[in-house]
Amino acid sequence: MKSVRGLKSVAAGALLLALAGCAALGAKPTPLDTFELTAPSIEMHGRRHRQILIAQPSALKALDSQSIVIRPSDRSIQYLKGAQWADRLPLIVQARLAETFQRSGSFAGVGRPGEGLAIDYQIIVEVRSFDIRVNGGEHAEVDLFVRILNDRNGEVRASKSFTASAPVSGSGSAAYVGALDSAFGQAAKDIVRWTDTVI
Repeated sequence: MKSVRGLKSVAAGALLLALAGCAALGAKPTPLDTFELTAPSIEMHGRRHRQILIAQPSALKALDSQSIVIRPSDRSIQYLKGAQWADRLPLIVQARLAETFQRSGSFAGVGRPGEGLAIDYQIIVEVRSFDIRVNGGEHAEVDLFVRILNDRNGEVRASKSFTASAPVSGSGSAAYVGALDSAFGQAAKDIVRWTDTVI
C-alpha cells in the first residue's frame, strides 16, 4: 500500500510540474513600449496648383522594421530593448511626411499610393539613417535622401540628402524617441521647404 501511495504522490507531483510548465509556456510576454513620430507644423506662403504623392520610403532591412535602432559605432547596430515603433519605420516616415506637406498649405493635393490622386510629382524617400548614436555623446541622427520625380515623364527633377541631429535629453526609451522625433521634424520641414522651391 505504501508503494502505491508513493507512486500516486510521484504522479501527482509530475502532473503539477507539467501544469506549471504549461502555464509558463502560455504566459504572455511583457508588452513593449510603443512610440510614434509627430508631424511638425510649418508656415509657408500661399498655395499653388501642385499635387504630389508621397511614395513609401525604402530602407535597408535594419531600418525597415518596428525596431528602434541604437548605433554603438559606425559598423554595429543594436535595438532598443523594451520599445518599438507603432508600425514599420518607413510607413511612419511616409505618413508623417505627408502630414507635414499637408500642414504647409502650399500644395493643392498631397496623397499616398492608392488614394486616387491625380499627381504632378512623386516624392521618393530613402531612409539612410534613423538611429541613436551613443559614441561621442548620445544624439539622434536622421538622414533622408529625397528625389522629386515628374510623374508625367518619369524624369527626376531634383535630388538631395537631408540630415538632422538632436541631443538626447534624459534617459530611457522616451528620451531616445524624443530626440529622433526632433531630428525627423527638422528634416521634414527642410524637405517641404526645398520641394516648394523646386516645383
